[in-house]
Amino acid sequence: MASVQAVPERWVLAEPGATDIPLDRYWLMLDDPLVEEFVTRAQSENLDIAQAVTRLRAARAGLRQARADRVPTINGSGGAQRDIGDLASDDVLLSLGVDAAWEVDLFGRIDGSINAARSDLQAAGYSLGDLERVIVAQVASQVVTARSLAAQLAIARETLAIQDDNLQIARWRNQAGLVNSLDVEQARTQRAQTAASIPQLESNLAAVANATSTLIGEPPGRVYRAVTQAPRAVPAPPADVALTAPADMLRRRPDVSAAEARLAADLDRVGVARTQLYPLARLSGSIGTSATDVGSLFDIVTGNIFASLSQLIFDGGRVRGRIEGAEAVADGSLAAWRQSILVALEEVESSSVDLRTNAARVTALAEASDGAQNAALLARSQYQAGLIDFQRLLVVESQLLGTRNALVNAEAGRALAFISLARAMGGGWSVPEGAGLEQLAARERSE
Repeated sequence: MASVQAVPERWVLAEPGATDIPLDRYWLMLDDPLVEEFVTRAQSENLDIAQAVTRLRAARAGLRQARADRVPTINGSGGAQRDIGDLASDDVLLSLGVDAAWEVDLFGRIDGSINAARSDLQAAGYSLGDLERVIVAQVASQVVTARSLAAQLAIARETLAIQDDNLQIARWRNQAGLVNSLDVEQARTQRAQTAASIPQLESNLAAVANATSTLIGEPPGRVYRAVTQAPRAVPAPPADVALTAPADMLRRRPDVSAAEARLAADLDRVGVARTQLYPLARLSGSIGTSATDVGSLFDIVTGNIFASLSQLIFDGGRVRGRIEGAEAVADGSLAAWRQSILVALEEVESSSVDLRTNAARVTALAEASDGAQNAALLARSQYQAGLIDFQRLLVVESQLLGTRNALVNAEAGRALAFISLARAMGGGWSVPEGAGLEQLAARERSE
């Protein structure tokens, strides 16, 4: 398997644009107060992020444990002894002692374990950052989806009111003998179909709002009220976004960095496993004293020091199996790291194209919606005047409803593509405090 992954110098399908976005707070460019509010809350209250923080703490503790192997282990002991029996002395024998042991790291076992633990800490820190990146994008996307559903719900209700009028007109014309009952039945059918779509839209809107509540760490209710009581248009992001070079983008992606850190940790563990084939040197010693009273406890102090060297001779292939297992895990981590690079490149390319194509769709559908609106106004007046039949009006109004919903969906698709592109370029996360990423933090401050 190749040990490196080729990275293109430039993007293939994505064209660099003119608008630079602040990747650390890209969602502000959507200019939606709910997006800003809910993203900020999710960054501090999301429970998935809280769980990732605990994993970071555990990795930090693991590094502390690994570093502790560099220093001697010292244990103290103390005791009191008294004999019993007919010939036993009444004196109580007091004793104190200290034992120490230290492994001499001749072949790098301890250093390798420390390096692996340090890489684990970095991987946990990057994973926390990657989770924040994903959660931020999810919250922003959910708000955009909620805005889209609320707009479609408003369209459906407006259309229903118009269709109520159409049904009443059809009934009047039927009662006057101007049209037969077919117009009435078609009007009833059209109205009922629109009415049936409203409960589904309401259900979908509630589901999206409740999912957003979970993401920001609170019970359902407030998000739904905020979306429905203060409706706004679907956010309009910049149509063209400037792209950094692929290599620069990869350096900002926390998932790629986490995969690289996991690979480094697993490679260090291969080295640790191999050290079991080499001699192991240890130093140990003890100091102790005993007396029958506290005053003379330190009159006589005895001690010893012992150096040992052990070498594995035969274990039936156990160590070799551990080495092969560690190498297999490292090979898997290498594949995962290469895969993370390809996924990152794919996401940027696809999201950039999605943003551009959805922007083109919005432009075209805006014109179509304007034309359908004018056609519907003309068709209604002509139907009332008896110039066209209801079938013609039905077709025109169906086109209007379809184009209005398609325009809202295209606007939502454009905003979602912008969020996806910003996330793909590594936006929406910050360096976790104490995550072992100090060099990364210093580099970002200097940029």
